[in-house]
Amino acid sequence: MLGSGCRFSGFQSVVEHYETKEYEKRAYVNSLYSDDLCVVPKEEKKQQDWGLSGADSSALFNEGTKETLYAFQVYKQLYPASVTKILTALVALEHGNLQDTVTVSRNGAASSFPSYAQVCGLQEGDRLSLEALLCGLLLHSGNDSAVAVAEHIGGTEEKFVDMMNQKAAELLATDTHFTNPSGLHDDEHYTTAYDLYLIFHACIRQEAFVNIIQMPMYTASITGRDGSVRQVSWEPTNYYARGLVASPQTAVIAGGKTGTTDEAGNCLILLEYANDGTPYVSVVMGAKTKELLYQDMSALIEQISP
Repeated sequence: MLGSGCRFSGFQSVVEHYETKEYEKRAYVNSLYSDDLCVVPKEEKKQQDWGLSGADSSALFNEGTKETLYAFQVYKQLYPASVTKILTALVALEHGNLQDTVTVSRNGAASSFPSYAQVCGLQEGDRLSLEALLCGLLLHSGNDSAVAVAEHIGGTEEKFVDMMNQKAAELLATDTHFTNPSGLHDDEHYTTAYDLYLIFHACIRQEAFVNIIQMPMYTASITGRDGSVRQVSWEPTNYYARGLVASPQTAVIAGGKTGTTDEAGNCLILLEYANDGTPYVSVVMGAKTKELLYQDMSALIEQISP
């Protein structure tokens, strides 16, 4: 279990304010949920000399000490694109079984998506495990995988989205509203960098989630509608994992989730481990280009201390 306790002295976060107000109603016996979180006051902590390019929002959290090291516009509502899929995965892990066999519907087939959408190549009638779908979802960012997962867990995509929003509310991600499990653009589909941190904080407590985001590649075994079996390999979309961008030497990047649309810009949330094993979470939203996204992310990670 990760450590707990630290926060900015003299300030109360949105999470703390809500929980203190509701404490008597909810009659908690244990410490407040916020005790296990990095918190950010409205007066955000932004270091001016870290060399970030000016993305819409960015942050760095020390999950060991619960200290927020950097926070810029973390309460600004933004489009998350495919970073949405971390919540899709979390709901699936909490309500499904990795060994479940999932049959892909017409809605979950790759052919149901526009040509610009990222897909895993699923076909109507395909059968594969929920674990394989989650690998396609988190590594390759397949929008077809997102719908297949949603229909399997929720019965319908709409019911699953209700589950997503309910889970976000439970995690006190109160500035979040999702309309789909994939992150394809919708004006009513939005979140904040801090809400993504709250969701990711819960995700990395799931062993299966961490195992998946660390994979260099996953090969799925898919049984087609005609009974034939094919093997499909999926690589991570983040450039650090693919060796397209040099990783900072201050930490080991475990993995995370990318997201890109015209409206959202370029987004990325990552789990890293300092050289002493301390876990960190970094997030950048709304970078204008991929080059600037990884420039900003590296600038954050380079501030991690052993």
